[in-house]
Amino acid sequence: MPVSLYGKKELPVDERPTIQVTAVTWPMEDTPVGRPPGGTTAGAGAPGPRRARRRLLVAGGVVVALLAATAGTGGYAYAGEVPRGIQVLGAELGGKSRAEATAALRAEVDRRAAEFTQPVPVRVADQTVQLDPAGIGLAIDVPATVEAAASARPDPLRRLFGSHPVDPVVVVDSAKLDAVLRAALGKQGRQMTMPGIRFTGTTPKPVYPAPSREVDAEESARVVRDGWLTGQPITVPLVEKHPLTTREEVDRLVNELAKPAVAGPVRVTTSSGAVTIAPRTIATSLVFTADKAGKLTHKVDAKKLRAGLASQLSKIEVEPKDARVLIEGGKPKVVPGTTGRQLDTEALSTALLDVLPKTDGREVSGTLKASEPETTPEEVAKLGIKERVSTFTTRFTGGLSSPRSQNIVTIAKAVDGAVVKPGATFSLNGHTGERSYAKGYRDAPVILDGKLVPGVGGGTSQFTTTLFNATYYAGLEDVEHKPHSYWFSRYPPVIESTIFWPDLDFKFRNNTPHGVVIDTSYTASSVTVSIWSTRIWDSVKTEWSPRRNITKPRTIYLPPGPSCIATNGIDGFTQDAWRIFRKDGKEVRREKFSWTYQAEPRYLCVKQPAS
Repeated sequence: MPVSLYGKKELPVDERPTIQVTAVTWPMEDTPVGRPPGGTTAGAGAPGPRRARRRLLVAGGVVVALLAATAGTGGYAYAGEVPRGIQVLGAELGGKSRAEATAALRAEVDRRAAEFTQPVPVRVADQTVQLDPAGIGLAIDVPATVEAAASARPDPLRRLFGSHPVDPVVVVDSAKLDAVLRAALGKQGRQMTMPGIRFTGTTPKPVYPAPSREVDAEESARVVRDGWLTGQPITVPLVEKHPLTTREEVDRLVNELAKPAVAGPVRVTTSSGAVTIAPRTIATSLVFTADKAGKLTHKVDAKKLRAGLASQLSKIEVEPKDARVLIEGGKPKVVPGTTGRQLDTEALSTALLDVLPKTDGREVSGTLKASEPETTPEEVAKLGIKERVSTFTTRFTGGLSSPRSQNIVTIAKAVDGAVVKPGATFSLNGHTGERSYAKGYRDAPVILDGKLVPGVGGGTSQFTTTLFNATYYAGLEDVEHKPHSYWFSRYPPVIESTIFWPDLDFKFRNNTPHGVVIDTSYTASSVTVSIWSTRIWDSVKTEWSPRRNITKPRTIYLPPGPSCIATNGIDGFTQDAWRIFRKDGKEVRREKFSWTYQAEPRYLCVKQPAS
């Protein structure tokens, strides 16, 4: 049958021209719009369905016309801030402005709120935990998703044929997610065993590292973000993290540093003499520490080194003296402090690291540096110490030659001139330290387990009572004190205090805006403490209640000997004392103190007579 070709004359069928038909594959991505090949957008979920390449049958010059037509659609395809055809979660965002697209996507998210707030099952090890999206900040970031949609640039042909999905941007609070997953992991997880070296005496003991078995916060967040909207099971992988320092490195440090470090002493020479660091002090101050990554490092701890050398430092060091107040001619006078010298243990601890691995030549130079007073004359002058505000005296027997009297004098000298700044608390134990033979204290009677026995520092309670009363009548705040178990007539009842290292202390606080100076003095039969400051109160006085609940002493027979101290016995009783503050001619405050004294037994140093 004849055929008409383009208005030409009809040709016989066997004379029709042959047109070559070619299959053309248009180059298009295999992934959804907005997702780069081989990955996901930041925070996106799992990949969507793959798009097949489009195949066109192009006949002769028809492809040219098609391309020309496509080129003409460019303005249409890219109309609006979001390219046409773009969809997110089924919502059409194409051709819209960013604001319109944001509103449309937010409406779609709100419409599906029940779906997006459902618990998300996540498996970690052998446990499945139901994650509350709100509790871990798991959500769709609408603004970020709209930006991803606006940035999508599929080719024009894809814009002409069908819709083009963009994955939503998913966010999660990785810290909250990590906490939930670690709690679910529980004992199935394992913390990293940090490497270390510890000393038992002077023997180094290695601590070998072991890896952790745990979730990784960053990887967990990625897995949950990617899997949330896919409907597929989510499994968070466990990871092992190995400490940076290996078992072999720990052994090397033991053999090359820890063992030789304590093999012998180290001699430290200075311009004022030498001291020796004993192996035990080295073991105490040589510290091995691992950081969070399990990297083991070592150093000599300067504070521990100084503590280990404490008994020797007096040979080479001179303590600085703070500026202080002296009472001369009945007036306070500011006296400048003096500079001391101190072994630079920070520098020494660094220098030791070069010596400790050696088996010989174990000697290092130490530096003595200036040690300045903590309190300057200017600071003392500003404290407002200008007058005596209280004084109190107690009396003792035996003269200055008796051990008890010597103890009273020794502690009085140790406290004399102490400055207590406004707001500061003074501790008698803290100021004097342990009262020992080395500090000049002697054996004298002390109360122990209810009876008098010889003990170092006996008599210091009399000074404590004297100091307590001086601060009491100065109106200073009582922080800690304890009266004696028995009442002694040399002390005022109730308002007196004992002391015993380290359990019983006397403390007061300077609750005035002025500085306080403790001034002590003594005679052959008395000790006096005066408080110098600026007067606050017109007067501070005491009123006592009558004694009540009187108890009589019992007689106790003790084996004769040097540890037995005979007593006559003292009645027990309960009594109250009121501290009364007066200012501008009026009583402004009163404080109540109460105490119950036991009856001191009558101790006889003889064998108990037969009944």
